[in-house]
Amino acid sequence: MTVHRSGIVAVVGRPNVGKSTLVNALVGQKIAIVSDKPQTTRRDIHAIWTTEDAQVVFTDTPGYHKPKTLLGARLNDLVGDAVEGVDVVVHVVDAAAGVGRGDAFVYERKVLPAGAPAICVVNKVDELLSRDQIPQLAAAAELGDYAEIVPVSAKLGKGVGLVRDLILERLPEGPPLYPEETVTDQPLDVRLAELVREKALAVTRQEVPHSIAVIVEEIEEEDGLTKVHATLVVERDSQKGIVIGKGGQTLKTIGSRAREEMELLLGTKVFLDLRVKVLKEWQKDPRSLERLGF
Repeated sequence: MTVHRSGIVAVVGRPNVGKSTLVNALVGQKIAIVSDKPQTTRRDIHAIWTTEDAQVVFTDTPGYHKPKTLLGARLNDLVGDAVEGVDVVVHVVDAAAGVGRGDAFVYERKVLPAGAPAICVVNKVDELLSRDQIPQLAAAAELGDYAEIVPVSAKLGKGVGLVRDLILERLPEGPPLYPEETVTDQPLDVRLAELVREKALAVTRQEVPHSIAVIVEEIEEEDGLTKVHATLVVERDSQKGIVIGKGGQTLKTIGSRAREEMELLLGTKVFLDLRVKVLKEWQKDPRSLERLGF
């Protein structure tokens, strides 16, 4: 008789090390949005990978960092909550940027206190020559006491299967935690809002990304068409101008790219109504953060 294993795995690391790319690769489909901007992940997203004899619930967490805003502090709290009571911790470090003090900070504050078996994923090895990978693997080993250290390219899928196998070995026996067909417990409006934010991050300039939030106000379905009404929130009038762009071109680009992915996700045609609104200094304002779901 085959043993069924199930458990919760927290994926942690400093900002921009490739946690979301790794989680998407581990579950074999896009659940978490991805960008090259730090602090892209703002929620602890559950991505669920199910096979006949196992179910793994991956928690993709915001990058752990020294916060400058109330939003940043709340994101750090999410990481704290996400590592409590988990079965395995996956600590992702960035080989290309170099393993260093920020990674040690994450290990001390988040990996060690979790008290669970820890796997260190040394990501982005595809950006290094083979001989340059060895010092990064050695630096990762210096960070702390890991059960395993694995060189990985989450982007290319290299080493991802091995990480999966190492996680499965360490999971307890138990029944599935979610129905077999569930791939995430994120509500649909949040998934759609995140797709809009991902596209906005990709096309806006350096000073804007941190200030962007998205709310899906309404989803209507009729005759095979899904109408999505969404608001893109920024902190200043100057940012609103950048997001809209000359002749509305930037907003159009964000909208058309987001719509394409929404259609793939929903399996229907999508009409996306996208507006931009200024909510002054929302990252520092408790009431605004509540309104935006943080």
